[in-house]
Amino acid sequence: MSLKKLVQILGVVGVSALLVACNGATDSNGGSNSDDDSVEQTENSQGNIFEDTVIKAEDPAASPDTAVKRGDTVVVGLQEPGGVFTPYFNSSGYDGNVQSVMFEPVIDINEKGETVPGLAEKWNISEDGFVYTFTLRDGLKFDDGTPLTAADIEFTLTLLHDPIYAGGTDITEASIVGGLDYKSGEATSISGIKVIDEQTIEITTDKVNARTLHLLGGSVLKKDYYGNGYLKGNLDYLNELHQKPIGAGPYRFVAYLPGQEIRYEANEHYYGGAPKAKQFIYKTTVGDAQQFFQTGELDYSALTANQDNFEFLQTLGFADINIYTSSAYGYMVFNHKKDIFKDPKVRQAFSIGLDRQTIITTHYQDFAQVANIPVSPSSWAYTDEIGTTTYDPEKAKALLEQAGWTIGADGIREKDGKKLTVYYFTTSGGLGDTLIPIAKENYKAIGIDLQIEQMDFNALLARVEKGDHDLASFSTTMLTDPYNGIESFHTQSNSTIIKGYGNKEIDALIEATVATNDIAERTAKFHELYKALEENPPVIYMSYTKVLSGANARIDGFTPNGYRGIATSLRNLKLAE
Repeated sequence: MSLKKLVQILGVVGVSALLVACNGATDSNGGSNSDDDSVEQTENSQGNIFEDTVIKAEDPAASPDTAVKRGDTVVVGLQEPGGVFTPYFNSSGYDGNVQSVMFEPVIDINEKGETVPGLAEKWNISEDGFVYTFTLRDGLKFDDGTPLTAADIEFTLTLLHDPIYAGGTDITEASIVGGLDYKSGEATSISGIKVIDEQTIEITTDKVNARTLHLLGGSVLKKDYYGNGYLKGNLDYLNELHQKPIGAGPYRFVAYLPGQEIRYEANEHYYGGAPKAKQFIYKTTVGDAQQFFQTGELDYSALTANQDNFEFLQTLGFADINIYTSSAYGYMVFNHKKDIFKDPKVRQAFSIGLDRQTIITTHYQDFAQVANIPVSPSSWAYTDEIGTTTYDPEKAKALLEQAGWTIGADGIREKDGKKLTVYYFTTSGGLGDTLIPIAKENYKAIGIDLQIEQMDFNALLARVEKGDHDLASFSTTMLTDPYNGIESFHTQSNSTIIKGYGNKEIDALIEATVATNDIAERTAKFHELYKALEENPPVIYMSYTKVLSGANARIDGFTPNGYRGIATSLRNLKLAE
């Protein structure tokens, strides 16, 4: 997934990113289950950081009447989606949230980022890493009651190879034998895909790639529905189906009322059985999610993780509180096409010359830590032995001097008659409001003139894509694999956010991280890459944040985590006894 895609999915760091979810143990990532009303803190080099934990509601009976009277209908807030509810075709992550209720992947991931069964009960990768065999669960059905078979997977993978497919999934990364022949028009089918029987499909590739398993094991499109009328090179007919989805997830689509809600009903054909909560609703009405949760209009809400919001949830009495580590990371991106940032020393100076610790601690209190590498501590690829979180203005000054930027009469550095003035774009509100005064002061102290422009996210994205910026703030979405956090640093990336970065050495290191399926080998390759990125930084790593969520105790089953939010919680939702 490209960084552009990640940005489109997330937008600003918000609640929706926390909803595309997974079930799993609440004590993952070093946390603990707790019925206590306190939160444990662990000390690290950055001070006290709250541990991942679950705190059960002290007074479930305090749930507002508005919520209680809904009975077994569960309501969760979501920002207005784009209205494209067909997997692989949406550009908005909010549409992805809508899809996750109805579509289950062939291969899923758990709260530790590990691969687990989805629609497939098992799979096998050949010893040489080229052949993938998936065995589907017995009796799978779409939510209209018709069988889901290996032929539907074959159709889905074929559609993704269509020459005019322009969605966010680059299936060619999987290197299926015959895939490019089909895409180029030289073949009428993909030779590497073989349906063995209704429950078994074999896929042959010609390159080992650690991402292939999940590329092949995504959501399944119903062949005789999404493929009815399919002609190679013409996908326009699908536009009529984007708001009439048929999936195989725990809930079935009922209605979309723009500006109000997306409504679902329990799917009796779901392989795990119909959820006991009979109705599920994404509420898209504009308003304060915190207030909606307090008044009972929402049963679940993810809030900015800080002490004020934590205490707010505690005072309600009826909230089951879950604190967990996101797999995303926040960053400031350089425009590498600008001459200012051609020299890695300058980029290093911008990083260590910014007091990231004060910014993150001030804004998030003890619910976040400064990032040191492009992967979260929740990942198996993380290490705290590479990268730095240090604020060192004296070293930053020295690096700028070495890069030829000398102090001018007004205290601002100059080089070849040009002032070291940089333009920083960020959204209004949120972390930007905390960062701006600190960053201006920090950078002025080392001779940098920082000019600020705040705008809404869509304007920010458009201007960054045009290259108007010098610096800009973004966050990734939840990263299902550590590769998702670094792939846009490759020179062949289609990212429009990372501009002009990289070289052959960096490319080779990135490619090596997915050239094996062995986790230990991949971990070593990622660490080698992180060391190279430390010397040649693509971004300023800002933060790893905790997620703070509240679930009305009248509903059991919400077990969000940093990889999939609440998505696989949905099958387990029920009224509390």
